[in-house]
Amino acid sequence: MAEFDAPFDRWHKKYPKAGDVPCKCGTKKNPMHPSADHGRGLQWQARYTDPNGKPRRPTFGTWEEARDHLDEIRAALRSNSYVDPAPGKKSVAFYADEMIRRRKDRNKNKNTTKNYESHIQCHIKPFTGSRPSQSLTRRDTTAFIDFLLKQPGLNEGSSVIAVYRTWRLLMNYMVDADVPLPANICARIELPEVDPRVSVALTPKEVMDLAKAMHAIEPRYEVLVWIGACAGLRKGEAFGLTRNAVNWDQDLLYVKEQRQNGRAAKLKTRASYATLPVDHFLIMRLKEHIETFPQVAPVCAEAWRQRKLRGYVPPPDEGLIVTNKRGLPVAQTPFLLKWEAAVQLAGLPDGTRYHDLKHFYTTRLGASGDFDPKTVQALSRHAEFSETWDTYAHPPLAVQGVRVRTFGSLFDTAA
Repeated sequence: MAEFDAPFDRWHKKYPKAGDVPCKCGTKKNPMHPSADHGRGLQWQARYTDPNGKPRRPTFGTWEEARDHLDEIRAALRSNSYVDPAPGKKSVAFYADEMIRRRKDRNKNKNTTKNYESHIQCHIKPFTGSRPSQSLTRRDTTAFIDFLLKQPGLNEGSSVIAVYRTWRLLMNYMVDADVPLPANICARIELPEVDPRVSVALTPKEVMDLAKAMHAIEPRYEVLVWIGACAGLRKGEAFGLTRNAVNWDQDLLYVKEQRQNGRAAKLKTRASYATLPVDHFLIMRLKEHIETFPQVAPVCAEAWRQRKLRGYVPPPDEGLIVTNKRGLPVAQTPFLLKWEAAVQLAGLPDGTRYHDLKHFYTTRLGASGDFDPKTVQALSRHAEFSETWDTYAHPPLAVQGVRVRTFGSLFDTAA
């Protein structure tokens, strides 16, 4: 008889020794002798060996429950559908922490990992607590969305969806870890409506007004406007542009890193790394900036004396084209304050973002007629072609000056 053919009685000895005293569980005709585990825990044990050769000993309160479990295991072993129950007993928090730890070990994007970690600590863990991972169902995903909608810090539907994406990523991670979750745990989930973010379609005059306004607010940051508008660099990429990354003779930029929190970081995607040809107009703006603004802004003699008394040490020269007045990498928050002031001074719509300069760059490339669509995609450094045209090529500009004469000639020929 195989070991999983019948439940095992933990409370009573199968082979009692001479002198063992029967317990009250049996009868005179069928006496039962207590084992060392008598009365401790559940009585019936379903014994079997999993496909990996590991002995399994789950316990149950009744003989029938143990027998039904053995029947299920027998069917699963025969159909090769056996699932290890151990992963499902670990908590959701365990897998969430493990997922974040593995992302850090694999040197994944730090900002993305930081966002995932924030979503887990602030929302996912408070919702799931220490629940076993195998207890999650599709209803829990729906309940999680309802939970997020009641959170005071999540005022927009886009914020709820961002946290839900972290939840979905965690569910997929647990499935890959052999946690027995329902296949539809994240299927057909009703999410809140999100108004699409409208990009500001800047005109050349508006870009010039913005550059002038930034010069009035903070002259050292004016060139960042030209970098975004004439090269399509993202904000962090513009912060991280170095003098060595510019081929001054051939009008090329080598986009190879960005700055996040003042530190060098990987770019957004593989497509972001590029040797980027740029207009000579931008090269001239970069040269003017370097000639005008040294790494550390000069100060008067008295201010310099006070600095030396405080033990001031000039920051190391990292070769950055744009730094703040102290010679340090441009920080996100101070720059945004200057940017918002410049937007207001230039009379641009509220909510105009630095990324709208990238929209301007791609749109103007596409509307110029000088480049085919795939070239525009390569210059814009987009991983997907649809991102170039569906997101960035604003239709009113893309069709400006175009006349359609196709259909009249077709029908004239037919007539």
